[in-house]
Amino acid sequence: MNVVFEQLRSDLELAGYAVQTRAIYLRAARDLAKFYGRSPAMLGSTELRRWVDRLARSGISSQRRRQHHAALRFLYTRTLGQPNVTSFLSWPRDRERLAVVLSAAEVHRLLSALRSPTYRVFFTLLYATGLRLREACLLETRDIDAARGIIRVRNGKGGRERIIMLSPRLLRILRTYWSVVRPAAPWLFASSRGKALNGEVARTALKHAARAAHVIVPVTPRVLRHTFATHLIEAGTDVRVVQVLLGHRSIRTTARYVHVSTQVIPLERLGSRRSCH
Repeated sequence: MNVVFEQLRSDLELAGYAVQTRAIYLRAARDLAKFYGRSPAMLGSTELRRWVDRLARSGISSQRRRQHHAALRFLYTRTLGQPNVTSFLSWPRDRERLAVVLSAAEVHRLLSALRSPTYRVFFTLLYATGLRLREACLLETRDIDAARGIIRVRNGKGGRERIIMLSPRLLRILRTYWSVVRPAAPWLFASSRGKALNGEVARTALKHAARAAHVIVPVTPRVLRHTFATHLIEAGTDVRVVQVLLGHRSIRTTARYVHVSTQVIPLERLGSRRSCH
């Protein structure tokens, strides 16, 4: 059984998958093997249909189910050379939900409630740039290009790199933070052990700050990303520019922020004209 897992690990690495993705796929394959007590190489479509049905009824999110499905497809297509075994798989869809967006006042209260300079500046960066949690945790000091006013994101989702804006105000905040905290090289935000900032620890700090700031909606790093995008659109930024800044492949993904913008209200744009006579 271990031979299959080692081959899967090698195939994922050769395919250029990110470290986190490789770990997710390997864990999914091990879950399958543990469920049946046999090597995945000994299973067929009938067993996989039962496993997929169990995942669907387990209550896990559609995102987690998609990860399992993607792992199964890679395992049976690339590693085991049996693509027909997973030909029945479909792609679980998310329920359409509007993004949670904070007001400017809520963002101010939230950031002020973060007592640690590291976390306060870290989440200020997330709101100011729309970075994903992992992207921000893995930023290095060399990624900050003050001369050009940009930040290089070298650990984007799917291994895609991009460049985002660095406002003068954010640059001043980062410089002050760095002169006081002096994080361990090469990281822009480091743990007490000198490693890259732990995303889950940061997430917990944000949750506590939201409670202290009396923000009633659930606040996560993703909410700050949603808020960044929505506030940009409300300020008149073209949705295609927001797409590039967020690192979205599809404009449709970015367009959902238009739906939660409070500024896109046609009646309000009529000004003081009388609407009835």
